[in-house]
Amino acid sequence: MSRAVLSLGSNLGDRLGYLRLAVAGFADVLVAASPVYETAPWGVTDQPDFLNAVLIVESDELDEWGWLRRGQELERRAQRRREQRWGPRTLDVDVVTVDGVRSEDPELLLPHPGTPSRATVLIPWLAVDPNAELPGHGRVADLLEALPPEEIAGVHLRGDLTLSD
Repeated sequence: MSRAVLSLGSNLGDRLGYLRLAVAGFADVLVAASPVYETAPWGVTDQPDFLNAVLIVESDELDEWGWLRRGQELERRAQRRREQRWGPRTLDVDVVTVDGVRSEDPELLLPHPGTPSRATVLIPWLAVDPNAELPGHGRVADLLEALPPEEIAGVHLRGDLTLSD
């Protein structure tokens, strides 16, 4: 059994529709889906705000590479273009962690780099797993508590949006 945490983001086109496409694409292995949050862009800031969510998924058939490939396929279906690092995108599916696996492969760094400092991942993750731990970094709640208040304040729950139709 492989258990993964996936981070979803979208800031182009039908943002909620793209997140829903990802949820539908993982429906057969979905354990939990977080609420939807809206966040300002990170890295390249002159772009639209993101909608973000986290999924917890499990499968007997997929390893970390299987989760990556499945997420990439959903990004292709959303017509994602990789033109600028941290640039705008229809759909971003990041593999955050898989069963504590560590990877230094440039195509699949695990746990996903930057996670300890990104409220856009930590807040939705805690919403579906209050006892979550990021391998090599500790409890997700402690990581979130260590962030600057403005980082946390920039993540807004969108209670009016749901990941199911």
